[in-house]
Amino acid sequence: MENQDHPTLGNGKICYIEMAAVDINISAAFYKAVFDWHIRNRSDGHTSFDDAVGEVSGRWVLGRKPSTQEGLLIYIMVDNVATTIEAIISHGGKLVQPIGMDAPEITARFSDPAGNILGLYQEPA
Repeated sequence: MENQDHPTLGNGKICYIEMAAVDINISAAFYKAVFDWHIRNRSDGHTSFDDAVGEVSGRWVLGRKPSTQEGLLIYIMVDNVATTIEAIISHGGKLVQPIGMDAPEITARFSDPAGNILGLYQEPA
């Protein structure tokens, strides 16, 4: 039987991300619309998120430089990279690397409204 407890706890697990934002409300709306992240307001006033499967959480931070260079690169798993690219563009993001550059993997890269570069990953059929 599959474990339904979330998040999974364990030594070495990536669990929290702080992302630079220019406008927290715009970033929150983008990730909610494109990836269906759960947005919540913490008691300390920070706007936080949980990813769509409840495994990784984090918050947006003002006053930090966006990750506009491809150094450490975080990939978000999606059902369909092509469809997700359309949603990214329609919600204020930009395509940075099209599908096919990492073949045979199904990936692409985008920048969010703050300019952070992230990757998209689609599990092969």
